[in-house]
Amino acid sequence: MALHVMDEANHCLGCKNPRCQAGCPIHTDIPTVIRLLKENRLNEAGRVLFENNPLTTVCSLVCNHEKQCEGHCIQGIKGQPVHFSVIENYISSTYAAQMTRGPAIPNGKRAAIVGSGPAGLTIAVVLARYGYDVTIFEAHDKIGGVLRYGIPEFRLPKSVLDDFEYRHLRLKDIKVRPNIDVGKALTIEDLFRDGYKAIFIGTGVWRPNALHIQGESLGHVHFAINYLQNPDVYHLGNRAIVIGAGNAAMDVARTAIRHGTRHVECFSLTKKLAASDYEASYAKLEGVNFFYNKKPVEITPAGVVFRNLAEGEDGTLTELPGTEQLYPADSVIVSVSQGPCTTITSSTKGLETTARGLVVTDEVGHTTLPGIFASGDAVKGARTVVEAVAYSKQVAEAMHAYMQTLPPDPPSPYAGLEPLQPDDGN
Repeated sequence: MALHVMDEANHCLGCKNPRCQAGCPIHTDIPTVIRLLKENRLNEAGRVLFENNPLTTVCSLVCNHEKQCEGHCIQGIKGQPVHFSVIENYISSTYAAQMTRGPAIPNGKRAAIVGSGPAGLTIAVVLARYGYDVTIFEAHDKIGGVLRYGIPEFRLPKSVLDDFEYRHLRLKDIKVRPNIDVGKALTIEDLFRDGYKAIFIGTGVWRPNALHIQGESLGHVHFAINYLQNPDVYHLGNRAIVIGAGNAAMDVARTAIRHGTRHVECFSLTKKLAASDYEASYAKLEGVNFFYNKKPVEITPAGVVFRNLAEGEDGTLTELPGTEQLYPADSVIVSVSQGPCTTITSSTKGLETTARGLVVTDEVGHTTLPGIFASGDAVKGARTVVEAVAYSKQVAEAMHAYMQTLPPDPPSPYAGLEPLQPDDGN
């Protein structure tokens, strides 16, 4: 592993105008990281990565590197690019075990993070560095959001998220309240009542989009985001059809194969898959079959009826009546993206949303209510992890600037009460 990593590092030209850094949504200082590694200053390289991107261990595994850092590498024009994902993963995972810094000096102010996906985790860490008393409210039983419940284990091991919880949250005294869906038992008003100076909404997009065609409610039909949360509880049978061809569809198809489904077929509206070439290539390697220019028109107990589409040079699609054909399947998984949940927005008066249900914000995350901020998929729809991290860093700074204008809460009238001494029975 070390030789492989150093081979990649030595392949770097150390460009004065690094295209790789420009191609990274979070502008990781790739030349500096590689230089520090080559100088045997691994811990310093790790600090550069984590200071810039709290989710660097995650991004090293799940980023679309072929279109970002590696896709912009000048070495890739005539040959192989520097595979920075390998370098980043090695440095970040090695250095992570040595991160022992505790909480910052408290500044006396409290911040709430609703949702522990990439956006929420990023903002929690940034605010904790400033000394805020941060609490994360998570609707699931563990942190991670889409990272844990939407990305398969073979792409992002859960141990990476468990380590993040220890290194970034517990050591920094960031509190987590699992199984709390804000907007139900607890509301935004309750959080403000309890002294939170600012509230961040990063609830993601957990509501699956439907096709709205005949047969979608049948018992053998499932939605991708639901399947990926816990594939062990699904019994797909011997043959499964995945409707959709994005990265989530690739995750579904590859997960189904790993859970014993022998024949998996993905259907795409267009000749160009929405998934990255990298993810699609792995799906094809593992035996997933692809069909192009097919539109689902009805789901039956025996399978799915598709109609052919003609694709023009300008990308327009035209349905071809009379070309309908039934493709057999024991199970059908619909993977056509997701929309936002409305638990918070519907229970918070004055919090405006778009026609799609996404939270309305300005360019740095201010919502239509003072003290409430939002970013990530809840604002921009389903995006990549690194895009959520990059934008959320800006929102965290906006929250910090806002809270700095507010005074700390006055002490509770009961602050001077002596705690009752418990009777230990002795």
